[in-house]
Amino acid sequence: MRTKDLLAALATGLWRWDDASGKVRLDAEAARLLGLPARAVELSRAAVRSRFHPVDYAEINGVVQLAVAERSLAESRLRVVDADGRVLRTVRSRFCPLRRDGTFTLLGTLQEVPDPQPEATARTPVTGDWRRSREAFLLDAGRALAEARSTAEVLRVAAGLSMPGFIPDGLAVFGVVGGRLTVIGHHGQPGGDERPFTDMTTDTDYPAAEVVRTGRAIYLPTPEAYRARYPTAWPLAARFARTSWAFLPLVNAGRTIGAWMAGFNHPVTFTPDERAVLTTVARMLAQALARAGAQESQHELSVGLQRTMMPTVRPDIPGMTVAARYVPTGGGLEVGGDWYDMIPLPSGRTALVIGDVQGHDVRAAGLMGQLRIALRAYAAEGHHPDAVLSRASRFLSGINDTEGAGGADPRFATCLYIEVDPATGLLDIARAGHPEPAIRTADGTMLVRATAGGLPLGITPDTDYPTTRLVLEPGETMLVCTDGLIETGGHDLETGWARLRGVVESHPDGVADGGLERLADALVQAVHGPPSHHMTGPLVDRREDDIAMLLLSRDAAACRVGAGGPEEVRPVRRTVLTVAQAEPERIAEARAQIRDVLHDWADPEQVDAAVLLVSEVVTNVLMHTDGDALLVVELSGPAGHRRMRVDVADASDELPHRRSPGELASSGRGLVLMELLAGAWGVEPRGDGKSTWFEIYEDAGDGSPAEPGASGSVASGESVAELR
Repeated sequence: MRTKDLLAALATGLWRWDDASGKVRLDAEAARLLGLPARAVELSRAAVRSRFHPVDYAEINGVVQLAVAERSLAESRLRVVDADGRVLRTVRSRFCPLRRDGTFTLLGTLQEVPDPQPEATARTPVTGDWRRSREAFLLDAGRALAEARSTAEVLRVAAGLSMPGFIPDGLAVFGVVGGRLTVIGHHGQPGGDERPFTDMTTDTDYPAAEVVRTGRAIYLPTPEAYRARYPTAWPLAARFARTSWAFLPLVNAGRTIGAWMAGFNHPVTFTPDERAVLTTVARMLAQALARAGAQESQHELSVGLQRTMMPTVRPDIPGMTVAARYVPTGGGLEVGGDWYDMIPLPSGRTALVIGDVQGHDVRAAGLMGQLRIALRAYAAEGHHPDAVLSRASRFLSGINDTEGAGGADPRFATCLYIEVDPATGLLDIARAGHPEPAIRTADGTMLVRATAGGLPLGITPDTDYPTTRLVLEPGETMLVCTDGLIETGGHDLETGWARLRGVVESHPDGVADGGLERLADALVQAVHGPPSHHMTGPLVDRREDDIAMLLLSRDAAACRVGAGGPEEVRPVRRTVLTVAQAEPERIAEARAQIRDVLHDWADPEQVDAAVLLVSEVVTNVLMHTDGDALLVVELSGPAGHRRMRVDVADASDELPHRRSPGELASSGRGLVLMELLAGAWGVEPRGDGKSTWFEIYEDAGDGSPAEPGASGSVASGESVAELR
């Protein structure tokens, strides 16, 4: 037996609803259950709707929308009525949606159930079920309109409203500008059909114009009523083939801001309850439109303010590429204290500045603008990075003292000031309480570079800001940002940097053809998700903090990497760190830097050995000399056969010598460890001190022989200086 015959034997009908064409196909049993002749037929949506009780059809519309959105099986009960509105039977329909090319098709079954409703229920336009549906509908509509954050979203919500008992087939929202009607949005009509109704004066003989003039609703239940009352406008409305119309005023704060038109293809008598529903929806719609308009005006104001305060990053640094992003928070005027800047200096160099003034309000934005101008002025005078930040701190302290006399709370600002030499890649960095810069090396590894710093600007008038000197090697990219990029989403500095490291290291190499711009977009998306056009998508991201970000990349091709010939081995990773006598705690940063550089090293034991040796050598400098230790780490060679070289330079001329420490000795084991753990090591005198170095070879961890000369050696002229 065929499936179709089996279903017919079980008194089960089949139907198919094509949303694109608006046609519904019924087999013979489904047609019989709907009170039609028992043969297969194809009907319009309106014809099928006429076979069901209006309350049930309005409710099933919501079930359909949910099933399409969730792609799930749905079930509903409907009362089948005849032409006079009498209930013939109650049927149960089960259906599932099939989505295709932005449209959907519903496939379902129909079965009669022994649950008839009293005939009086069908004849009465207002029933208990209708009232409960109306209350639920108004609650849902109010919530949806309250959550809409733009005019476009308000119109989408209005177009999707399924009113209990009657569903508009066409909607239009009119606004008023300079005494003329404008069509803000419409639904149910092809694009372009709104043109005859745009730019009408409010004294035109048209229902929406009269509603705006008088502030009173107009209900037109039949085409005859429309033609008799508005003979001039009737030819414009007749071509839409509507049967009933409702025009309601949109009133907000006692002022009529527009009109709302709901058109129906089926007759609607506009009973008192139906008018009450339409009036309530019109009030909610007016409030939602006014709220969305205010938010859009605030957004335009904030965007204009941002554009005046944010500079245009010039891509004309020789041999370098720059990308920048500013992303405001999602609340208020969407302005805050984050900023970036790019300043040409008298020396021919360029200064990159990024900072964050405390707060997310107009005052923070105002202080940011003043501080940015001050930094530009100090930089233009030719001051070094430390002097620029010192003067900026005194400037902000002075503003705090002046505003504090008027009762305003003092504000501080973090800042990172970088002086860039395009020819050499030299970076002179001064930091005022700001997150440190990160470097993406030529092989794609991201390292957070430890830099010396001072207090945030504005806390004390006289603050020193030490300068850290780094080199941006050819093929490397520097990332500087405000804490919004790092800590948004509940992250701290450690986990936030780990999140960004995954984005940076997975990004394709190269900055040509917009590669640096794509990396900037990827970093923002890692924090906020895919970008959405402002207030037009169904989801609006709630940003926790402003984001400012600068990316600076040094072009390897422009710098002629490898010009030394094929024998030249250039480092693929390089990091530099200064450990001052007064900052012994930075030895922990040195150990962390070694682990970052060797994050993909083949042998974990060699990584532990390198960390131990760095700790020993740097500690030796701090204990046995009066100067600072300069740590330089370089990694070169192909993966699996790489070489790591570590140089620790200091200003002392005293050279270490070998000792034989006893079992209980607390020092003197440095050279012993060097001989045991390093592939090669040595001490080289320099004009201003010495450099202790060692190398570790990746292929030595698998039993391969060490390179020639791997035995340790100490330069001549041993002295009392010793390695622990």
